[in-house]
Amino acid sequence: MDQIAQVRLVAGVDVGFERRNTVTRAAVVALTFPDLAVYEQSIARRPTSFPYIPGLLSFREVPAILDALAQLNCAPDLLLCDGQGLAHPRRFGIACHIGLVTGTASIGVAKTRLVGDYSEPGNEKGSWSPLVQGGQTIGAVLRTRSNTRPLFVSVGTGVSLATAIRYVLACTTRYRLPETTRLAHRLASG
Repeated sequence: MDQIAQVRLVAGVDVGFERRNTVTRAAVVALTFPDLAVYEQSIARRPTSFPYIPGLLSFREVPAILDALAQLNCAPDLLLCDGQGLAHPRRFGIACHIGLVTGTASIGVAKTRLVGDYSEPGNEKGSWSPLVQGGQTIGAVLRTRSNTRPLFVSVGTGVSLATAIRYVLACTTRYRLPETTRLAHRLASG
């Protein structure tokens, strides 16, 4: 199911809001892979045009993300999105949405679970357990650092779950979050 070849640039994507949620602020940080050096970053702001509706947040966020991606001089080979992919009530979270619209392989990396059941993974970095709903594996509960809370990783587009786990771990250094989404979060929240 993997549709990516060699990954040279991996980008983190995150969104924040300004002025009482009337302005959407999207941030993209592209890093070289595998050394994870910042290559390029962008911020895009636009008026928030879609109401807050749980389960449909990507419709609120994607227009600004597309603006931020368009500002890059490079085309990332892989996107790590702060949010869900398949592990979403409609099986179509932000990682699926942005991956489909851009044609770029994508992975959802979320700090919290929206749906599904799981057993707690081991405490060591790299331990994971399946996130399951209705008998279907919809993601992985992944420990990115020993003795820290796990992240919820799910497929967006163009990658298998095993590949998604591998890239999330490869992008994680000293912190719980992968460098991609950690840096994008800082930029989006700025």
